[in-house]
Amino acid sequence: MQLYVFLYKSGSILQDMISGNTIAITGGMLHTLSAKTTHGLIRGSSRFKLVGVVDHLNAGKDAGEVLDGKHRNIPVFSSIKETLNPGLDAKYALLGIATKGGVVPPEIKEVIVEAIKNGLSIINGLHQHISTMPDLIALAKKHHVELIDVRKPKPFGEARFWNGDIVKVKCPKIAVLGTDCALGKRTTTFLMTEALKAAGHRAEMIYTGQTGWMQGSKYGFIFDATLNDFVSGEIEGAVVSCWENEKPDIMILEGQSSLRNPSGPCGSEFIISARLDGVILQHHPVRKHYKDMEYYPDQVATPQQEIALIRMLGAPTLAVTVNTSKMTTEEARKYQQEMEAELGIPVVLPLEDGPDRLVEICEKLINT
Repeated sequence: MQLYVFLYKSGSILQDMISGNTIAITGGMLHTLSAKTTHGLIRGSSRFKLVGVVDHLNAGKDAGEVLDGKHRNIPVFSSIKETLNPGLDAKYALLGIATKGGVVPPEIKEVIVEAIKNGLSIINGLHQHISTMPDLIALAKKHHVELIDVRKPKPFGEARFWNGDIVKVKCPKIAVLGTDCALGKRTTTFLMTEALKAAGHRAEMIYTGQTGWMQGSKYGFIFDATLNDFVSGEIEGAVVSCWENEKPDIMILEGQSSLRNPSGPCGSEFIISARLDGVILQHHPVRKHYKDMEYYPDQVATPQQEIALIRMLGAPTLAVTVNTSKMTTEEARKYQQEMEAELGIPVVLPLEDGPDRLVEICEKLINT
């Protein structure tokens, strides 16, 4: 058995080895934002085929219908034992949730233990590493399975400093940034990239979180597992490697958090270090306070405020995309129309209308 120290090397042998049928563990959170990693895999992945979800509160349902009402033939089970169906043929059990502080909750660890005992290797995207837990190490050795921590930082000496190679990249680069974390930036990035490919363009998504890698993106790094000194260099390295190996028509970068979120501000690195050609700004009109920070006096910036800040940092905002959760259809359409008239740029509801208008924006850059 191997205990993987995960290496974030685009196209590495190790990354290519990790793929196949997987079960997602969501611990009763499938219907909540906390299961956003699983939500990404439900929408699509070229690395893993999601064949089931373990979630006791939603057992018996279809995972796609829980997410957005669309049946996707992904059954939800109440336990690992129920997934032991030869037709599923799962190789991995994947922790498909985000938890406060990135810790592995005791109730989730119990499901991990059950999965290991039933011969499933574990993929963990949380900050707390399972490959350092003595009890799980011993159990994994006994049952000849692997413990794979996606959020392990690069070993010392392998992280990359920014050096200016970004000027070699000749294709347009767009990032999907947001006014807060957990707004759907990765989902919009994924939808845009897939739509561009379907339209015949060589498009690549640069992932910056564990779910993007799990969905199959080849180039990127895990932003919040990277020492601050190396963030700019890792962004540059991912973009430059993608350009050198793929020569894409366009790259879409997945943003993280927001420029103003006090618990983890980021975004300027994408604009400056990756020399962005434009930004798609994701916003949730209903959310007034930063996620899980209702106690904090500052409020989420308006699109107008964020667009001004993005412009000061050196990039134009090409469109605004709207997260419409907790909004009625009428409220979402009214907001879309009013904001588009005020901003003078496209305002798009990507889940309701698809990414076609965003593809048109990208095509203008490609053809420039």
